[in-house]
Amino acid sequence: MTPTVWSTWPDMAYETHTKKPSDSDGPRNTRIPGIAATARLEKAPTFIQGMDEILEGGLPRSRTTVVNGASGSGKTLLGLEFLYRGALHGEPGIFIGFEEPPEQIRVNAATLGWDLPALEEQNRLFLLDARLKPETLRSGNFSLKGLLAIAAGKCRSMGARRIVIDALEVALRLFDTPRQVRNELHALNDWLQAAGLTTILTFRPSLRGEASIYEDFFESMGDCIIALDARVTEQISTRRLRVVKYRGSGFGRNEYPYVISHTGLRMAAITSVGLRHKPLGEKISTGNARMDEILDGGYRRGSCILLAGLPGAGKTTLAATFVASACARGERVLYISFEESDAAMVNNMLSTGVVLQPHIEAGRLAFLTRYPESLGAEEHYFAALERIEAFSPAHVVVDAISACYRMGGKQAAFEYLMRLLNACKERGITIMLLNQITGATSYMEISGNEISSMVDTAIFLHYEFSLGETNRVFQVLKSRGSRHSNQKREFRLTDNGFEVVDVYLGEGDVLTGTARQRQEERDLLESQRLTYEIEMKELELKRLRLIQEQMHKARARRAAMAHPEKPSLFDAPPSPENPRS
Repeated sequence: MTPTVWSTWPDMAYETHTKKPSDSDGPRNTRIPGIAATARLEKAPTFIQGMDEILEGGLPRSRTTVVNGASGSGKTLLGLEFLYRGALHGEPGIFIGFEEPPEQIRVNAATLGWDLPALEEQNRLFLLDARLKPETLRSGNFSLKGLLAIAAGKCRSMGARRIVIDALEVALRLFDTPRQVRNELHALNDWLQAAGLTTILTFRPSLRGEASIYEDFFESMGDCIIALDARVTEQISTRRLRVVKYRGSGFGRNEYPYVISHTGLRMAAITSVGLRHKPLGEKISTGNARMDEILDGGYRRGSCILLAGLPGAGKTTLAATFVASACARGERVLYISFEESDAAMVNNMLSTGVVLQPHIEAGRLAFLTRYPESLGAEEHYFAALERIEAFSPAHVVVDAISACYRMGGKQAAFEYLMRLLNACKERGITIMLLNQITGATSYMEISGNEISSMVDTAIFLHYEFSLGETNRVFQVLKSRGSRHSNQKREFRLTDNGFEVVDVYLGEGDVLTGTARQRQEERDLLESQRLTYEIEMKELELKRLRLIQEQMHKARARRAAMAHPEKPSLFDAPPSPENPRS
């Protein structure tokens, strides 16, 4: 199987002209004077999730990569996975270890699901035990030449293309003089260059903080240097990877978190992820008919929805209403909770008439519940990503993003949310974020984690305090790509769920609760008063009209009495049957 070759440098091969040359064209010279053509740097993919993206293709092929890091940072695991996955893709490899015996390495690899003995039987992997024997240490007469001779013979027999030399500093510390160290390192470097193997050298820096002789040499002989770091921040353990240098290639230059999962190393480089978000889809119901009207049809599929509010404002109820509606349509939902167990959440929603248990039993609703402090931000992210990949949900709910600060601080929370948002938007998954805010939070800060630009629909739930009572209100602050109501509205949490109350305007504001009832009573009394006044005016108008009619008739009678020869206005007009004389 031919391995994939990656390269990030542009292909600047000589230009090929399709036009036939002519005398007027002058000499055909496709190279710009003084500028050499750019060659491709051949790379060996690591096949480690996220790492090739940071390295922009992989490690330099037929060259040396140096990996340094303290104990527990994952140096040996990185090298072993590089060989294991390379062997699965048709590139045999050799592992030379100065610390762990081969049998222990096989057992450790089996816990990750790696079957090293099967690859060894197929002659695609070889574990070379390079631990020094006690009698060799007592004599003081040892060299790397014999080890390299064994490795060279094995490389030829199995056609190896990769090699990992793990914990070389263990052997180098046994040499008496710096000159011996330099001689051995030069011999090793010459052998690696002649063998043409893609190499990883791992070593542990000195604990005293002073660079040893071989550390300086490693930095000069390595075409790529990778530093691994295991640290504790706010009592949360995290691991970081940084590419210090990479000759002849671009690479991600920041620190990148990584985790040791049950299948090996996993990395997610937020700064190297391109914007590959899918466009927003059709409208989907919120689960509440009145909310659908307010949002002009509901939420957009594949959007990011933010429900922000004070504790008890109704965020979880509104989210559960949406979850129940989506599951009823046959869609899958993953609910990530950091502050409430799945059993407690399902039971609490029964008081509002939202029943979720049938959807769990039907396999349409799954929960991922953990305390934020239990893992670092990157481990939380990969745990969520694994569930998303396994469950394939149409929607993801995160309750609540305000708890993400407890994963290791503000930056850790930001990285977790941005990675999760990016993963969902690339897959066209609707993601709903619940954020618990403080009473002093303004409208501009409701996202809390500086992710406002990624939010497509923002709904703010809060309280109105008046006349000795508390009432819930909400307002749609934005809904990208659709029309929506801009009015503040009262809502109630009832036995039948989330109930939106009609807007009732008072003097300059929307009235809620008792203030609304009192205003309704005042408006009713005022309406009744106006109705009574209208009726009285109508009666008065009838009375005046009657008086006017009586006065008109009286004037007519007086006129008839004063001039009897003149016909009265009330006399019948003459007709052919009864002509006037």
